[in-house]
Amino acid sequence: MPSLIRFVIILGGLAALIYGGLYFLANAVKIAPHEITETVELPKAPK
Repeated sequence: MPSLIRFVIILGGLAALIYGGLYFLANAVKIAPHEITETVELPKAPK
């Protein structure tokens, strides 16, 4: 039984590290917004 508890604690620790890393990346990395203008030409319809 102690090995099961140790396994669950290790999995919880790994999950916490992954969750914390994702939280850090989502909040620490700021992307500067900018506008993108691109002209899209539509293909001509065959007659």
